[in-house]
Amino acid sequence: MSERIFGGVLLLLSIAGIWIGWDYVPPISYEPVGPRAFPLLVLFLLGLCAVALMLDKKKSETAWAPAPVLKRIGLLFLIVLAYALLFDKLGFIVATALMTIPVARFFGGTWKQCVVGGIGLGVGMFFFFDRLLDVALPTGLWLNGILG
Repeated sequence: MSERIFGGVLLLLSIAGIWIGWDYVPPISYEPVGPRAFPLLVLFLLGLCAVALMLDKKKSETAWAPAPVLKRIGLLFLIVLAYALLFDKLGFIVATALMTIPVARFFGGTWKQCVVGGIGLGVGMFFFFDRLLDVALPTGLWLNGILG
């Protein structure tokens, strides 16, 4: 029953977010898709997941994850929070690489794989979004002269 209540709250939250964000129009258009497309897409997917959660027919007892798993989830939350706080100052490439390394370690990657993957993901995603899709991403204070 708690899953259905939680799903209902999430569905109401997603509907309210879509209703609020639907009329958002920025004063200037600086990106091809605009700033409202991503939040609306995320809220729509949240609503779909909420409906799926409410319609689930399983009647299983809710079991909490063991303590080590909850500890890892807390650490992942702190990593993503640090990523959000350092995103503008360090820039997309450095912040993404620094966030990817510990996340990849949580999934069992070696240090070499994590560092190479983090740098590759940061650089690759920057050029994909900034150069190909023309989405403005921060380069950070130290890369402004090189990439800007």
